[in-house]
Amino acid sequence: MSRYTGPRLKVMRALGIQLPGLSSKSIEDRPYPPGQHGLKQKRKSDFGLKLMEKQKLRYNYGLNETQIRRLFVEARHAKMPTGDKLLELLERRLDNAVFRAGFAPTTVAARQLVRHKHVLLNGRRVNIPSIRVQPGDSIALFGAAAKIPIVVESLKQPALTRPEWIRFDETHHMAEISRLPMADEVPFPIDVQQVVEYYAQRI
Repeated sequence: MSRYTGPRLKVMRALGIQLPGLSSKSIEDRPYPPGQHGLKQKRKSDFGLKLMEKQKLRYNYGLNETQIRRLFVEARHAKMPTGDKLLELLERRLDNAVFRAGFAPTTVAARQLVRHKHVLLNGRRVNIPSIRVQPGDSIALFGAAAKIPIVVESLKQPALTRPEWIRFDETHHMAEISRLPMADEVPFPIDVQQVVEYYAQRI
């Protein structure tokens, strides 16, 4: 299954939640699923609830099914609770760190910055969005990337409040990873235990 490139607002309406990494648009005007039967409340099955929680993670962080399954397997072998470790691994992706630091309005835009080598990780240009950041790592923009309109606007007004695990130098536009992110710092409501149960039955 490839990465989703379709209408983002439609996905958020279907899931009934604002996903800051997917889109900066709001579902407040139409907080119900798309389609002619969207206003009718349907009771979700146990499977449906688990699938919905899994899809929240997949769409917010921009992963395909193979990637998120791989992360789940890694999280399951960690010493800490599987769900907490899975969220930590997702938050530590470079594209997400670029977004959370305020360099881009969404994770989608942050991935583009990384792909086009506009991002420096510890002083080196990188183009792999899935690189996992570590405490002590520094993230900055390369060359004239700070003058890209979408970056200028995002730095002026970040989509989200920067998390405590990122220290940001306003003067030099540089972010430093101060510690590992925690599960409760994910910027949207998620019942990660449902995700764990979803994959536990399939892997």
